[in-house]
Amino acid sequence: MEIPVYLFTGFLESGKTSFIQDALEGDDFNAGERTLFLLCEEGEEEYHPSRFFGTNVFFETIEEEKDLTEKLLISLQKKHKVERVIVEYNGMWGLDSLYQAMPQEWLTYQEMMFADATTFISYNDNMRQLVFDKLKSAEIVVFNRCVRGGFDKEAFHKIVRVANRKSQILYEYGLDDVEVDNIQDPLPFDIEAPIVRIMDDDYAEWYRDINEDQMKYDGKVISVKGRAVTGGDIPEDKFVFGRHVMTCCVQDIQFAGLVCRWTKEAAKLENGQWVAIKARVRVENDEVYGPEPGPVLYCTKVEKVAPAEPEVATF
Repeated sequence: MEIPVYLFTGFLESGKTSFIQDALEGDDFNAGERTLFLLCEEGEEEYHPSRFFGTNVFFETIEEEKDLTEKLLISLQKKHKVERVIVEYNGMWGLDSLYQAMPQEWLTYQEMMFADATTFISYNDNMRQLVFDKLKSAEIVVFNRCVRGGFDKEAFHKIVRVANRKSQILYEYGLDDVEVDNIQDPLPFDIEAPIVRIMDDDYAEWYRDINEDQMKYDGKVISVKGRAVTGGDIPEDKFVFGRHVMTCCVQDIQFAGLVCRWTKEAAKLENGQWVAIKARVRVENDEVYGPEPGPVLYCTKVEKVAPAEPEVATF
C-alpha cells in the first residue's frame, strides 16, 4: 500500500510550523487520516494538536540526522498504523538522508520549501549547498515575510531557477496576500533556428533543458562545444559528449554528457579531447540511458578545438 509523504523543508523560523498548523486545522487536509508526523527540528513556534480538525496525528521526534534509518521509519509506520506521513525537515540535514531511509512504499506526494525573505540571500551566500539541496526537488517555494518593493524578486527567482526550473514560486506579504512569481525564463539560445547554436556560457542551461524537455529537441540540429569521452566499452562509432558542470559549488561538479553517434572515426578521438560538433538530435533508446529513451546526437561534423573558457560550465 502506498504511504503518501508530505515534506516541508526550510531553515529555522522560515514559516513551516505555522503553515502546517493551519493545514492540519482544516478538514480538506486533515479529515482524520492516521498521520505520522516526523518532527526533525523544533523552533520557537509550537504545534497545538487540540486545534487540529482530525485527531489521528502521531508526533515522533527525530533528534539526529543519523537516526533516520529505514528500520526506524518502518517501526514507526507499524507502531501507529499510519495512512500517511508529514515531515517537518531540519534545514541543516541533507535531503538524501531522508530519501535513502524512506521505505519503498513511502512516496513523496508533495514537497514544499519555506524561506524567510529577510534572511534568504544571507543563507544562500553562506550555506549555498544546503539551500540548493532544499530547492532542487521542491514543487513549491514560499518566500514569506516579504515587503513590497523591499526585495529583489529577480535575485530570488534566479537562485530558485538555477536549482529547479519547474517549482512554483510564491511571495507572501501578509495574511491572504500572496503573489505568484510570473517572471519569464527565456532560453539564451534560439531553439527555432535552423541550427541551434549553444555558446560556451550556455552549455549548463542547454544541458538541463534538453534533459527536462527532450522532445522539444527531437529532430533539431545543434552546434555545441564539449569533450569527447571514448574507450572502454563504448562502441567505435559512438562517444560520450559533454562538459563538467558546477550546479552549486565545487563539491558538486559532475560530468554532464550525452550519447553521440558518428562514424568509426569516433574511436580515433583522444579521450577527453575538446571538440565542436554539429549533430541532429534523436530521442531514442540507448543502453547508456537505461530503460527510458534519451537524446542521442547524430553527428555530421566533429572538429578538434581549444577548450572552453572556463572549462567548467556554470549556470
